[in-house]
Amino acid sequence: MRLKPSLFAAAILLPLIFAGREASAQGVTPMTPNAAPSYASFTPEQADYVKRVVMIPMRDGVKLYTVIVFRKGVQGGPILLSRTPYDAESSAERTKSPSITETLPAMDAEFVDDGYIRVYQDIRGMHHSEGDFVMTRPIVGVFNTTGVDEATDAYDTIDWLVKNVPEGNGKVGVVGSSYLGFTTLMAEINPHPALKAVAPQSPMVDTWIGDDAFHNGAFRVLQMDYVVEQATDKGKHGGPVYGPGDEYSLYLADGSMGDHARKWGMDKYAFNQLILEHPAYDKVWSDVAVDKWMARQPVTVPTMLIVGQWDQEDSYGAPAVYKAMKPNDKNGLVSLVIGPWRHSGVNHYGYGLGALTFTGDTADEFRTKYLKPFFDHYLKDAPDPHTPPVLTYATGVNRWEVSRNWPAGNPVKLYLHDGFAASFEAPRTEAFDHDEYLSDPSKPVPFIPRPIKMNDRAQWTTWLVHDQRFVSDRPDVLVYRTEPLDKPLHVMGAPLVDLFAATSGTDSDWVVKLIDVYPNSSTEGAGQGATPQDMAGFELPMGIEIFRGRYVHGFDKPEALKPGKVEEYKWPLPNIDHVFLPGHHIMVQVQSSLFPLYDRNPQTYVDNIFNAKPADYRKATESVYHSPAAASGIILPIADDQSR
Repeated sequence: MRLKPSLFAAAILLPLIFAGREASAQGVTPMTPNAAPSYASFTPEQADYVKRVVMIPMRDGVKLYTVIVFRKGVQGGPILLSRTPYDAESSAERTKSPSITETLPAMDAEFVDDGYIRVYQDIRGMHHSEGDFVMTRPIVGVFNTTGVDEATDAYDTIDWLVKNVPEGNGKVGVVGSSYLGFTTLMAEINPHPALKAVAPQSPMVDTWIGDDAFHNGAFRVLQMDYVVEQATDKGKHGGPVYGPGDEYSLYLADGSMGDHARKWGMDKYAFNQLILEHPAYDKVWSDVAVDKWMARQPVTVPTMLIVGQWDQEDSYGAPAVYKAMKPNDKNGLVSLVIGPWRHSGVNHYGYGLGALTFTGDTADEFRTKYLKPFFDHYLKDAPDPHTPPVLTYATGVNRWEVSRNWPAGNPVKLYLHDGFAASFEAPRTEAFDHDEYLSDPSKPVPFIPRPIKMNDRAQWTTWLVHDQRFVSDRPDVLVYRTEPLDKPLHVMGAPLVDLFAATSGTDSDWVVKLIDVYPNSSTEGAGQGATPQDMAGFELPMGIEIFRGRYVHGFDKPEALKPGKVEEYKWPLPNIDHVFLPGHHIMVQVQSSLFPLYDRNPQTYVDNIFNAKPADYRKATESVYHSPAAASGIILPIADDQSR
């Protein structure tokens, strides 16, 4: 039967009318705004952990933002604390997940799975915490009359935690890397009785001698950007944006680092002003060096100092503090760890670094076998794991090694010779007693192949293991190497540069690299299970370090060099445990710039290099001597493996 048009329309419209009335009755129509203020990815009931956010009061009334996380059901758990300038909120949330091991950083998994209570805290003045931020705040004393520092803040935080976290067992450990390594060390100064163990990783210790800002007087350009990043809006905004292009060219065009800072507005920040006004090692640097503070402290807290062999930021701090604390360590509470890692690599994955491949995840292996048992013993009353006095990873042969002391090698000098040779025999009379190169500040030696982007993580985290063949043929780089080794050579400690050199200018930088040169041999290839990287002829740096010539007679006594006068320069390379294998060569490279990692030396003495003018940057002839009376070389701490 056919419906009339009017009845047909009614048949169609009536269901729609009733549907609209039903939707309207439910409060939703096609025009209801489809927006919500927030969404809970999961409910607290779905999560396998408890998370609390609290503001902990300090003795001066300032409150610090603190995140407390632990697995549900934990009772009598030890507290593991990290005090950070890098945002406690995001530090405690690697991903949004109802799983605690997915939420927290990878290094926390072993701990929270075993009943630890994990705590992250913003230090004063950063992110969600109250108060004023002071870069590596000095301890209370001459430079700090406020009555509070990172030591007192750590004490007050620990005191609050043990009294207000009922799930805890009253014992606290502190751990952290880089700036967090610094705050970890601070917790040991007049420590709270509940502080039972600490593990400072790559701590910022002396930012003039060898961490972050300067290395032996040469300035690291990224420090100014870092200051801006940390000091702007409580660390919530980044530093200058240089745009695309090669930053080698950008820094070269900007001139001195003082001009660069003024151009980009970085000279307005207090810590950058401190840098610009104090280029030498005066009291604003020497009196706040953490190793000097630690040397004056009785050792009462078990301390595991940790650093990566190729730490591109803070290679100096952990070994320096180890050296400072050991004389006061009457009960064997201080230990040192050197792993095959980049900066902070201990907290991530340790399968390899750059072109290098290790036997498994060395970082996870260390955390599982050594770091956690260390904390378990002191925080959970677990059996004594007999933490090694010194634990190092021998690269070249890929194995962990235990030593009683550090350095574990005996000093043996590798000499430079005529004909660009190197050997362990001292030079006798040689036809030519020195080699020369022309150092041109307008064409400095790059520290990695161009184009350079200083904030490119792939470039930055691996530059210390980059194949050095990219500069070996430059006329302003001297290259010396041994004959192929006929037996393994085991180096355990910090190689010491002993360079006799002269310049035609009145100032100069000296850069020395210790390099393991791989033989020209090939593997079967990746298809047969070999690592993808072709290591044939690879020039692997084992240590790269710089020295600013004006400080040859004292870091606090800058002075012009006398043109043509031979001076003896001595400075250490980073600590290593490495085996140079048979068939490999040992290479030494010498140059006068490492740009733009470090600012350029104008090679004309000026009172303050940060204010050097374009006319001050001049070419200079650099001479490296290898005569019997001026025997340049590197003193290697060579281990007798039977005596360790």
